[in-house]
Amino acid sequence: CETPRSNRYSWRSSGSRHSSPLPPLPPSRMEASFGPTFSAVAAGAKAEGSSSYKQHRRTPSSSSTLTYSPRDDDDGMEPQVFAEQPSVKLCCQLCCNVFKDPVITTCGHTFCRRCALTSDKCPVDAAKLTVVVNNIAVAEQIGELFIHCKYGCRATAMAGKPGAYEVDPLGCPFTIKLSTRKEHEASCDYRPVRCPNNPSCPPLLTMNLEAHLKECEHIKCPHSKYGCTFIGNQDTYETHLEVCKFEGLKEFLQQTDDRFHEMQLTLAQKDQDIAFLRSMLGKLSEKLDQLEKNLELKFDVLDENQSKLSEDLMEFRRDASMLNVSSFPSLCLCVAYDPQQIFKCKGTFVGHQGPVWCLCVYSTGDLLFSGSSDKTIKVWDTCTTYKCQKTLEGHDGIVLALCIQGNRLYSGSADCTIIVWDIQTLQKVNTIRAHDNPVCTLVSSHNILFSGSLKAIKVWDIVGTELKLKKELTGLNHWVRALVASQNHLYSGSYQTIKIWDIRSLECVHVLQTSGGSVYSIAVTNHHIVCGTYENLIHVWDIESKEQVRTLTGHVGTVYALAVIATPDQTKVFSASYDRSLRVWSMDNMICTQTLLRHQGSVTALAVSRGRLFSGAVDSTVKVPPLVTAPPADHLRPSVCPFLFCCSRG
Repeated sequence: CETPRSNRYSWRSSGSRHSSPLPPLPPSRMEASFGPTFSAVAAGAKAEGSSSYKQHRRTPSSSSTLTYSPRDDDDGMEPQVFAEQPSVKLCCQLCCNVFKDPVITTCGHTFCRRCALTSDKCPVDAAKLTVVVNNIAVAEQIGELFIHCKYGCRATAMAGKPGAYEVDPLGCPFTIKLSTRKEHEASCDYRPVRCPNNPSCPPLLTMNLEAHLKECEHIKCPHSKYGCTFIGNQDTYETHLEVCKFEGLKEFLQQTDDRFHEMQLTLAQKDQDIAFLRSMLGKLSEKLDQLEKNLELKFDVLDENQSKLSEDLMEFRRDASMLNVSSFPSLCLCVAYDPQQIFKCKGTFVGHQGPVWCLCVYSTGDLLFSGSSDKTIKVWDTCTTYKCQKTLEGHDGIVLALCIQGNRLYSGSADCTIIVWDIQTLQKVNTIRAHDNPVCTLVSSHNILFSGSLKAIKVWDIVGTELKLKKELTGLNHWVRALVASQNHLYSGSYQTIKIWDIRSLECVHVLQTSGGSVYSIAVTNHHIVCGTYENLIHVWDIESKEQVRTLTGHVGTVYALAVIATPDQTKVFSASYDRSLRVWSMDNMICTQTLLRHQGSVTALAVSRGRLFSGAVDSTVKVPPLVTAPPADHLRPSVCPFLFCCSRG
């Protein structure tokens, strides 16, 4: 890069002007300064055997300098005052400074790395600049150049050159290799320091610090961090240590500090472990979400296949109807009733503003009642319009339980009350303060209403619209979250226990011990007692012998609700879980025959009516199956558990 010569360096001397001409100058943008050209340089090593330092004996002529404006690089504004003029070949043709991190580009020229990355074209051949490799040879040459220690330089004011530097005759006398400047400057005797005793003391040089500390009047006791208030000079300091009350405890204090430091390190390590575990938990959550999505896709495919099979079955039935069905009485039943219809979903009831916790069916009028966290009960038509007929308001808390006796609807809530509703008019007719804690569950039998709460079941005689307290059943160990009345017995579930009560005598006649935490749901069939627990398990007992016969696994969340549908050929139990799924269990062989994903949230409640299974969930919806034609009464046994609901975990 050819540039005109210009006198970028002003020569100053306290002696006469030297007549010898200056050596050839670098390009016009070159900003560098060089040490005294005529100074007498003696090889005086900073450390014995080291050639990285040279000491200048400053003479009148050696005070002459060439000034330098420091470049703004990654190391900050560090002055680079060279002891001798560097070769022009060691200067970048883009910034005209000595190379900083030299690199070779695709055009074959060498530039500073920053210049090559920020410039578009080579100034020599206009080629596009792309960094290829570091120029190690040039970097080593530059590292061998001698510069003045920055503590031997001072700023000088020159016209048109702000921030220029020159050699300070009172500063550090050493020149050092550029590659070793940091090592020297870190231990330079001319490096400014502050008094460690008092920041208000005047600035000092490193070489003067030791003498200052002997005279400093602000020396603190080494135990000042423990509360000692002594401040004095070196003489009084030594006297003070003899009488300081903390001096005798210094070993104990040091051990305490060491222990505290170890605890801090341990705490920091624990924080790192926690951060790692959180990151792993996040990754596992993402993986779980992906698995759930894949599972939903597979279930969608399964539903499509099931729909195709159902269509094929319907076509087969149409073909069969062309035959003389009177000749095939068993075929009449097959055409009239399809128990698989309960698996399908006709639609969704939407309207609640919070999770649905309980369901109850009034089969006489094909009405479905749903209780929610929004403190309301909605009444749905499940036969004709499939719309909400009315919203019942009256509770001040979450509606946790619903029960029907005759033409009355009973609702239990977290506000500790039971409200009586007339189903014909859908009006509130009475409110009873039932418990001191939320009413978790309700069930009726023999014109008696049973309500469950914390460690108690209350028995109420139903007298018109009134409830008369008959007895309180005690001896329960936790929340009573499940109650089922079947024939002459009441089944109650609490923590790892199911108690069986005689409804007539109201005495406990049997206790079943379970595992898996609290019992959240109970169902009773003609042959079995079934319960769902907090820890994902479903236990099955023989209803006659009261012996446990099986534990059903498959859910990965609390089993909130159970329901039963029985046909002459088989009995099926449906389980609803926190894991958002419904599972269908065959009680003949105790295996899961199907898994349904109807909801986007935990499934909390089930209800059965006329062979249809309704489900409510935390996603605030109720799923509605299609209406099916039931078989004749002598071909279909009524469900032992006509409806079943479940409340929250409390």
